[in-house]
Amino acid sequence: MGVFIEQIINGLTIGSFYALIALGYTMVYGVMKLINFAHGDLFALGAYAGYTLLVLGSAYISNQFGLWGGLILAVGFAGICVALIGLALERIAYRPLYAAGRLPAVVSALGASIFLENAMMVIWGPRYLAYTSQVVPVTRIHIAGIEIAALQVVILVFSAILMGILFFIVQKTTFGMAIRASALDRDTAALMGININHIILFIFMLGPALGGMTGVMVGMYYRQINFTMGWNYGLKAFTASVLGGIGNIPGAMLGGLLLGVMEMLGAVYISAAWKDVFVFLVLILVLIFRPTGLLGEATAEKV
Repeated sequence: MGVFIEQIINGLTIGSFYALIALGYTMVYGVMKLINFAHGDLFALGAYAGYTLLVLGSAYISNQFGLWGGLILAVGFAGICVALIGLALERIAYRPLYAAGRLPAVVSALGASIFLENAMMVIWGPRYLAYTSQVVPVTRIHIAGIEIAALQVVILVFSAILMGILFFIVQKTTFGMAIRASALDRDTAALMGININHIILFIFMLGPALGGMTGVMVGMYYRQINFTMGWNYGLKAFTASVLGGIGNIPGAMLGGLLLGVMEMLGAVYISAAWKDVFVFLVLILVLIFRPTGLLGEATAEKV
């Protein structure tokens, strides 16, 4: 039983990564009806930003802020950097194409993804880079026969705080009401006085910021990063958003957590080599019996 609970905690840790990245996909799709395929690479860019600050400046940061303070600083630094790059990406790659329809924007997103991936390879090199033990805590906690890493607890708590803040903003604030109105009908929302450009800038800032912070947490958890990691995590996060209901923020959170737990249990109790097959099989079954996802609602398509 203890092993099962440990695997559930491991799955929730991985699922929190998927959930935070999936929020970026689902917010952009909810308002823009656009799949931002460059979002996974923004997540990877956050991992590299955190690496640059933590590893290259580890001595100074440890002396000034301590171990945990340095980690918090790295997460915030990565979030800010990637948020700014997300804003630039919206201005350069997407905004000029809004009037051209959805397909050119999707092609532009793919081009942006390729550009970011190759830029990371050129700047940081093609090799795996390691978050060393000097900058990542290795403390483990023993509770009732269950052993978990202290870092996992921090990741789960921090992820829950981020998701809670986002949920509060979207569901309980006036600006969040404007976001939901824009997702429901962007043209009508504009006629009612909502500045759609401000909404778009917000989602292209917040989504990448969450992805960038997640990249640092993934680097700390797995201890290594690579310039191609954005594709794999981006695909899993997109799957999570579809599983929960694309465009639905609580659905993205639920889909990410479920995906992480299913992946971990499939790896442990079925086969590590077949864990992705198991996950995508579950996704196919969900889409067959509930095409809108677990929390998605059927909507009429305007023609």
